[in-house]
Amino acid sequence: MNQIIQNKRTLGFLLVILGASFWGIGGAVAQRLFQQDNLEVGWLVSSRLLLAGLLLIAIYKMTHRHESIFVIWRTKQNAFRQILFSLLGMLAVQYTYMMSIAIGNSAVATLLQYLAPLFIMAYYFLTRQSPLTKQDGIAVSLTLVGTFLLLTNGSFSTLSVPLMAVLWGILSGLSVAFYTIYAVPLLRQFHSLLVVGWSMIIGGIVMSIAHPPWAIDLSDWTFSTIAYFLFIVIFGTMLAFWFYIASLHYLSPKESSLLGSLEPLMAVITSVWWLKIAFGGYQFIGTLLILLMILYLTVFQKKQA
Repeated sequence: MNQIIQNKRTLGFLLVILGASFWGIGGAVAQRLFQQDNLEVGWLVSSRLLLAGLLLIAIYKMTHRHESIFVIWRTKQNAFRQILFSLLGMLAVQYTYMMSIAIGNSAVATLLQYLAPLFIMAYYFLTRQSPLTKQDGIAVSLTLVGTFLLLTNGSFSTLSVPLMAVLWGILSGLSVAFYTIYAVPLLRQFHSLLVVGWSMIIGGIVMSIAHPPWAIDLSDWTFSTIAYFLFIVIFGTMLAFWFYIASLHYLSPKESSLLGSLEPLMAVITSVWWLKIAFGGYQFIGTLLILLMILYLTVFQKKQA
């Protein structure tokens, strides 16, 4: 029994790490599309959600041929929860994060998004569902300090971005917290492919009212533009969200959100290697702190399990 539990937790760690990595790289790719290809935020969000959602539902149907894709909609309670999760979770996470990147930059957007573990722990503490432990404090401290050093190189001055970028980034963190907590009851009843797939489709449909995917001129698109867009849809959206939400089958929301801090690490690595952004000494320290947090959390939770 202990071996089965451990194998499931290992799968959970793998899923959340892959999901966070794809999401972090996708943020850097999105910044490139905003800056060099002048893509509009609303259009990118509606397009990526619809395409990724349809792909996830198709994958579910191919792997579960004898099961209905509409099972979530059979009761009003589940339908209401799915719609709320789609709008305040999936769509909110996507739009707020992309707006923060477009107005500011991916580094600041990612840093602000990783206020989510604090919001989650505060929620559990205020609702008296879980006390704040010493281990939580150590993990959060390593996460916040490491992420700050990683994305700012130890200087507050590098956070000089428009106020709206900061506000969108904070809203992104709140959205991630809601997304992580609110998904759990749905995942207890339905497959993660259905939950994530439908949430993307619903979010994409709502976003398409103001930003229809078909309302774009593709004449200026280059091969690289197409490749980057497809990467965002498949890896930065479909796989990133599917893997992250699936990890909640095996890990607690606190664990998933903390391990998800691998996202800024991947965002910085991508920026240094691909966008040729300078990488300072404090950022190396921040990288080590985040890796230490992941190692600490993994080892400690294995002992607890």
